[in-house]
Amino acid sequence: MVIELMKSHASVRDYKDQQLTRAQVHELVEAAQHAATSHFVQAYSIVWVTDEDKRKRLGELSKNPKQMEGAGAVFLMCADYNRLGHAAKLQGEDIVFDQAENLLVAVTDVGLLAQNLALAAESKGYGICYIGGVRNNMEEISKLVGLPEGVFPVYGLTVGVPNEANEVKPRLPVEAVLHENEYDEAKYAEILPVYDETIMAYYAARSNNQKTAKWSEQMATFLNKPHRPDLKDVLAKRGYLFK
Repeated sequence: MVIELMKSHASVRDYKDQQLTRAQVHELVEAAQHAATSHFVQAYSIVWVTDEDKRKRLGELSKNPKQMEGAGAVFLMCADYNRLGHAAKLQGEDIVFDQAENLLVAVTDVGLLAQNLALAAESKGYGICYIGGVRNNMEEISKLVGLPEGVFPVYGLTVGVPNEANEVKPRLPVEAVLHENEYDEAKYAEILPVYDETIMAYYAARSNNQKTAKWSEQMATFLNKPHRPDLKDVLAKRGYLFK
């Protein structure tokens, strides 16, 4: 069942040395394209990186060399208003995309596309992993693969035959994310400490990379300082000015 497949997801970071064929990649991407898209703009593109030197450099720039060099396929999932500009020119028009709304639309479109691709890949027995590290050096990566104005990488997505299976990491309980009629933050005082214990038990019992860490502790450490503070300037170079 699809629901059981979705609930079995775990990131895969170690793949067998087996590259996906062009036909396999086209099948996954075609399935991914059937994701919902705002106003049918389809504001996304995928760069399939097959060149070994580019993959090596991409691994360096994203700080994920093992992922980028060892996967069966490496994709850059990109927000894209460039193609929409070309479509508008066919009608003798120009488009405006340097608005916060357009940025949200493109990023949402990319997220839906990527999740469809991931689910399609997992349905075929592949493993996947999202690589947010491509935003560490967004401008350099954009130049590496020749992204024009209006296009930027949101994240990488690696796909391949898993070399090992990972345990499924427990998510927040449904009660933590599902609110009925009104947002209820009072319940977090009870739910989050219990979830911390669940996560600690998971880390202690999993087959590799055991550690002792609460979820709330990890989130506090991760979010107590800015990340990628130059991102706004980089996006401005790509044509997204947040007017």
